[in-house]
Amino acid sequence: MSHPRSAVVLLSGGLDSATALAMARADGYVCHALSVAYGQRHSAELDASVKVARRLGAASHRLIQVNLDLIGGSALTDHRIAVPEGQAPDAAIGGNSIPVTYVPARNTLFLSLALGLAEVEGAEAIYIGVNAVDYSGYPDCRPAFIAAFENVAQLATRVGVEGGRLRIETPLIALSKAEIIHRGAALGVDFAETVSCYQADADGQACGRCDSCRLRREGFAAAGIADPTRYAAV
Repeated sequence: MSHPRSAVVLLSGGLDSATALAMARADGYVCHALSVAYGQRHSAELDASVKVARRLGAASHRLIQVNLDLIGGSALTDHRIAVPEGQAPDAAIGGNSIPVTYVPARNTLFLSLALGLAEVEGAEAIYIGVNAVDYSGYPDCRPAFIAAFENVAQLATRVGVEGGRLRIETPLIALSKAEIIHRGAALGVDFAETVSCYQADADGQACGRCDSCRLRREGFAAAGIADPTRYAAV
């Protein structure tokens, strides 16, 4: 008797990761969702991940806590660094080409945690909603990084040593935000349940001013789909 294929899906609770989960399910995988509380500015996105995992039929959903705020170095984990508002997505501090919202080693950490869970669950794939179109300034969203990590997975796991292969799937990596929204909508993602804002309030309302809010709003406009985001009163 054959067993169903399974995958680990990194689920932040945002628009992109929700779509990645829906796509993994559509690909025929039993999905084990994994969310990480890494010391980010708010918990609204993590709260959203619970709703998204339930709606999209994840077989399990785990939340792991790692305090990257103890390292800092990012506007998303260090309250002393302001979140840019009304700037281009590659805006950075001090002329650096890497955005100040980049969290050092975040995707490396996330994929490592997902790799451990994949080994335990016997998963064939890890899905991560990285995108190299809207946020190409993030070094850990590039195809070269994903390929390198897949090689690490091959070398550092029991399944790799025994001749198997665990794939890192990035179905959104070359899509525009509008294309991601179209894919998600077609697969039943309720975008009203997702939170993308870098500085959402305790009720999950978006600021409407940060780069993530701007890209999300522009994505819905380009897709021709009404934006269901709840914005805080200005």
